[in-house]
Amino acid sequence: MQLPYAEPYRIKMVEEIRQSTREQREQWLKDASYNLFNLKSSQVFIDLLTDSGTGAMSDKQWSALMTGDESYAGSRSFEQLQETVQNISGYKYLLPTHQGRAAENVLFSVLVKEGDVIPGNSHFDTTKGHIEFRKAHAIDCTVGEAFDIENLFPFKGNIDLEKLENVYKTYPKEKIPFCLITITCNSSGGQPVSLENMKAVKELSDRYGIPIYFDSARFVENAYFIKKREKGQENRTIKEICKEVFSYGVGMTMSSKKDGLVNIGGFIALNDENVFNIASNFTIIYEGFITYGGMAGRDMAALAVGLNEATEFEYLESRISQVEYLGNKLIEFGIPIQKPIGGHAVFIDSLKFLPNIPREEYPAQTLANEIYKEAGIRTVEIGTLLADRDPQTRENRYPKLELVRLAIPRRTYTNNHMDYIAVAIKNVYDRREEILKGYNITWESEILRHFTVKLEEA
Repeated sequence: MQLPYAEPYRIKMVEEIRQSTREQREQWLKDASYNLFNLKSSQVFIDLLTDSGTGAMSDKQWSALMTGDESYAGSRSFEQLQETVQNISGYKYLLPTHQGRAAENVLFSVLVKEGDVIPGNSHFDTTKGHIEFRKAHAIDCTVGEAFDIENLFPFKGNIDLEKLENVYKTYPKEKIPFCLITITCNSSGGQPVSLENMKAVKELSDRYGIPIYFDSARFVENAYFIKKREKGQENRTIKEICKEVFSYGVGMTMSSKKDGLVNIGGFIALNDENVFNIASNFTIIYEGFITYGGMAGRDMAALAVGLNEATEFEYLESRISQVEYLGNKLIEFGIPIQKPIGGHAVFIDSLKFLPNIPREEYPAQTLANEIYKEAGIRTVEIGTLLADRDPQTRENRYPKLELVRLAIPRRTYTNNHMDYIAVAIKNVYDRREEILKGYNITWESEILRHFTVKLEEA
């Protein structure tokens, strides 16, 4: 008999979490203006709001914290991190930041100006926010397969070359500072980009003189899918695949709170010395000196270890198989989810789940709130609230998919938790015909509204 799969780690420390009653959750949600971001963590039983900074560090990472060099300039921890990033990415220059959106802020301060357009594959919320804050425009060039949840195309994060070339033909070169490839593509369901597609995007962009940058928050998970799904890649190591991925670009931003396996941190890595020199000034202004950039030495030391751990196949097999386990449970229950199952999260199609809720009443947010009321599980809307309003018309932008994301923290929950989540969502699905009303906005910010929006029942 073949032995069943077992996680390549054992648990050394636990954190208590507590259940609550439905009546408590309904009151807490009302007090939070029906925005799950406003809940206290003590009011949440299983927290799937994000996989960003919510995972568990290893014993080696905790040990590295004690070796952190807190020198203001030229710390040993920076050297360790720089060497690790160079080994994995091939990029020569490193600028630490306190997290991924800070890396975007620094880099975009160098590259993006008013009137620019930045094509890419479904830019995520903070990325689009930084672009639009600078009165520039993000243009989504994701392949059409990404918007059909039943389509099993293995690389739904791919960029459509025809769409991309249309952008290159429509706008002058000086208005396109770069093409951005997000790996994995969060907004399309945690979907990967193939090596073949990256190479083709590189060749097309070279013809038009447009550089490529990577939003690399989940680059390791993307490499795992390349190894598992792309012909000819099955015998390569994760690190070998990562090195080739980054060879198709000139730089990257990184939220280390995802595939860096740490609770805080980010960085910019570059091969362009001129961009590095200008970005260094913005790093000093916004973050800190260029060899710490908003990170403590101990956190850089833990990140250096985490990047090496994350690029090992055994860790990735454990991490992504747990996400697949939850996704397959939901499929068994008939729940409409994005297929194939993504790397860091399972994404539920709220339009198919709650067809009675009109889009102007935010069906994805409605579903997320119902899941919380059912079982104390906090998820997040990846739909109209996140899509924000059009900067010119101030009308809602309705994305092609209205998703609820179940983001799984790394090395944090067991499969018993996954079973609990699946049954809770099935319970909501079984009473979906009774859910007839969504929510109206009572207050929202000008940009990135979904973090702080206030809602009332419709």
